[in-house]
Amino acid sequence: MAVGLTGTFAQRIENREDRQKARTRQGVKSGELTEKEASRLRARQRNLDQKVKQDKADGGGLTAAERARIEARQDNISRDLAKQKHDAQKK
Repeated sequence: MAVGLTGTFAQRIENREDRQKARTRQGVKSGELTEKEASRLRARQRNLDQKVKQDKADGGGLTAAERARIEARQDNISRDLAKQKHDAQKK
């Protein structure tokens, strides 16, 4: 994630994104995720990355509310990733 965040929160966002990317790759490789599902999940992560970048740029950093929204969106992406991996859909 190249949005220029610093500190513990930034590291947590980046670590979580890395884990979700790895879960997506593993899901495609194992057949648990279709390419279409993976593509949608990747697009959602890109949109979140863009939102983080905008939030950071509009006021010199992230407010507590912005951080909470970022984590909530990451939660949603993670939850949807898990649902898609276990929906018994195959390529």
